[in-house]
Amino acid sequence: MQKPPKISIITPSFNQGKFIERTILSILNQNYPNLEYIVVDGGSKDETITILKKYEKRLRWISEKDKGQSDAINKGIRMSSGDIVAYLNSDDLYENGALKKVSGYFTAQPSTMWVTGRCRIIDEHDREKRGFIADYKNFLLSRYNYNILLVTNFIAQPATFLNRKAIDELGYFDINHHRVMDYDYWLRIGRKYRPGIINEDLAAFRVYSESKTSSAFKTTFQQELAVCRQYSGSRLINGLHYLNYLGICTAYTVLDNISKLKRKEG
Repeated sequence: MQKPPKISIITPSFNQGKFIERTILSILNQNYPNLEYIVVDGGSKDETITILKKYEKRLRWISEKDKGQSDAINKGIRMSSGDIVAYLNSDDLYENGALKKVSGYFTAQPSTMWVTGRCRIIDEHDREKRGFIADYKNFLLSRYNYNILLVTNFIAQPATFLNRKAIDELGYFDINHHRVMDYDYWLRIGRKYRPGIINEDLAAFRVYSESKTSSAFKTTFQQELAVCRQYSGSRLINGLHYLNYLGICTAYTVLDNISKLKRKEG
């Protein structure tokens, strides 16, 4: 039997001891037979290092100061040797069987440069939330078009995997981006290669009050708008992205206010 392709997963981490063990187990419990797992920690001061030592026979890890999340991801990619590469943040999860599905897709279509799938949204207790946002992104994903991607980022980062050949050709994540390095990469790779799409849940993205996405969503969406303009010279597309930006900011403001009200009532 042919050995399945080697998959390298990188987890950038910094003071995520509250969640990182769940992230680690979601990867190791895939029981994928050709897995390389690397955690790149930025010098955590919480219980993260203790947790990493607990699993160090099944993963590689380093802990040192870095220049931010993109720098940590790039460090991990340089340390890795897999045919398929992905990063999973230290508060997100893979769904059961995700790596097997991704491996199967790349094996069946080896010329594919990147693969992406569906992604649930969960809270700090692993409970599913904001299902309508996930459904909206899944709807756009099933109708993938690069121009739509320029208008709105519907690619779920935790559910996205890169062919090593794509990284060799297109390079690493831009360390100047600390919030939208993923969107920048999707636009970079997407303008040349169409992704393979798996219409199943591959991962879960965690949203909670302290998370980067929740704590400064307006900044994130402003940066996505700026990145879009780097890749698009179309007034129409840039204008549509701006309208989308206004709509998303309004929706997230409403959700944020509802969450704050529920916390006060609780």
